[in-house]
Amino acid sequence: MKKYIWSGVIGGILLVVGAFLLGKFVFPNNLVSLPAPELAEGQRGELGIDKNVNEATIDAYLGRSDAVYRDLRMLEDPGNYEAIGGDSKLSGFVRGFEVVPFPYIVNVSGLPEEVGQTYAGKTLFYQHSDGSYTPNYEESMEVLEGLFPKDKVIFLMCGGGGYSGMMKKMLVALGWDESKIYDVGGYWFYEGENAVEVKRVRDDGTIVYDFYKVPVHEIRFEELTRLGSKG
Repeated sequence: MKKYIWSGVIGGILLVVGAFLLGKFVFPNNLVSLPAPELAEGQRGELGIDKNVNEATIDAYLGRSDAVYRDLRMLEDPGNYEAIGGDSKLSGFVRGFEVVPFPYIVNVSGLPEEVGQTYAGKTLFYQHSDGSYTPNYEESMEVLEGLFPKDKVIFLMCGGGGYSGMMKKMLVALGWDESKIYDVGGYWFYEGENAVEVKRVRDDGTIVYDFYKVPVHEIRFEELTRLGSKG
């Protein structure tokens, strides 16, 4: 009888240890509880960047099965982001994030004057001067919900923090749960361990961008049904 009891104890210990290791190494960050979204102080808060979940802490929240990760930059943005210390081309991204270019979602306004004109082509939605949004295609909302699932926690990032703040504001205005959306801020300020470098300097000094590394969600406007709205 003692032998069977001892075997059961060992088996129980192994089960607990196995579960711990599975959580620690296979799903490490699903064990980390998320603080409620809270705006940072000062200018970062004005952009919508979160106080607790941001460029400095995002590594602790990567790999969650209950979340999606969206980088809102274009691969090549027409705006002059070099003028504000950034990069108009996507120079790198945080591992696990997937690119959904914000300028394809809605017409962009309110950028720093130095950036100049960004993309002005087709968009899923049109934002009016009063802050309301009108779909440009019959499928616009369906596409948006596919890219930003309402039943998931959503982490948003861009270059300097502007696009991600605008995206969160738009989602909340269209009915998304604000408590499940985190504006992580800008990749240009990220110093964590999960950077995927896209910008590369060759031996001869020329700069190239390895865009093949970037997971991108394409929006095929030619396959959508146009409405009579502006944009």
